[in-house]
Amino acid sequence: MKSLKNITLQAGEKAFAKIKDAGLSPDDVQVMAGAAGGPKWLILAHLDRYLFGRWFAGRKPPLFLVGSSIGAWRFAAASQKSPVNAIDRLEQAYVHQTYDARPSPAVVTSEAAKILNVMIGGCGDDEILSHPCFRLNIMTVRSKALTRQDEKGTLLPGLLLAAMGNLVSRNSLKLFFERALFYDCRNRPPFYEMNQFPIHRVELSRKNIRLALMASGAIPLIMEGIRNIPGAPAGTFRDGGVIDYNLDIPFLNPNNNVGIVLYPHFVKQIIPGWLDKKLFWRRPSSAHLKNVLLVSPSRPFLDRLPYQKIPDRNDFYLFRGRDAERIAYWKTAVAMGREMADEFMDVVDSGRIRDHIRPIL
Repeated sequence: MKSLKNITLQAGEKAFAKIKDAGLSPDDVQVMAGAAGGPKWLILAHLDRYLFGRWFAGRKPPLFLVGSSIGAWRFAAASQKSPVNAIDRLEQAYVHQTYDARPSPAVVTSEAAKILNVMIGGCGDDEILSHPCFRLNIMTVRSKALTRQDEKGTLLPGLLLAAMGNLVSRNSLKLFFERALFYDCRNRPPFYEMNQFPIHRVELSRKNIRLALMASGAIPLIMEGIRNIPGAPAGTFRDGGVIDYNLDIPFLNPNNNVGIVLYPHFVKQIIPGWLDKKLFWRRPSSAHLKNVLLVSPSRPFLDRLPYQKIPDRNDFYLFRGRDAERIAYWKTAVAMGREMADEFMDVVDSGRIRDHIRPIL
């Protein structure tokens, strides 16, 4: 049996058993997860088009979409009436963003708002909130103590203290941040009761959906915090990736032996929080992974990409003053992402996914 060229498929204990026995169908998926990661999402753009434009077409049971930062933005595009068109708009606006050498947080925030408004358009808010089966859930954080302020002289020391505490224990982040879940109230999501961190649960509405999406992507020090979100408690809301970079949450009820959490990801590891990126020993809870099917790019796929890596936020610095080169590189990565989508489609439609899944390491 030939190995897959473009993707790796890893499954938790329950997902592995179910897929080995019966393959994978759209209705098996009860939750989709979307990680933070900025430009890394571009390699998944074609997979999103396939999943939301074709595979889930005609679905009736609710599908809970949960993401932080760009993961939430991807799912907001996917939840519109014409998902492929919305993904096209998001990709086009995202790839072509440009900045001066040292943009201020206000400038980056303004540019992000423009991208969001292009993606949602004039009626996307209503389409998301009335989608027949997709239920959007947006992860953000509410800042506490020194992290409430945008001034670098206050915020930076607060982040450094949070990073130092996080070295010892992830739970120390409670001193600096609280989770905030903005959810579609038509169906309470299966992860609604998550409680590892203090949490604010806020119903999504037309009045707050764009602000919630902005907050979910508001990277500390890079963008301004978002305030005065209707329905949410007072305070400063920031990038959900601070706590939930790759979403280490109880996606499904522990007794759920049949539901799948489909997780298209940029890498084959799940990093719990933004401050854990260099902490190789920080791993997600094994209990949270039991129903997860993780789809990620293979090493051979990465080696074929320009610069042997997926796009990332450092590209703005790497290609400073050479936006045309960065844009060309990002477009190439998007185009090559079609190979990931085609391979996933093939192994799922043919049933050969049974032969290629491996346990999550």
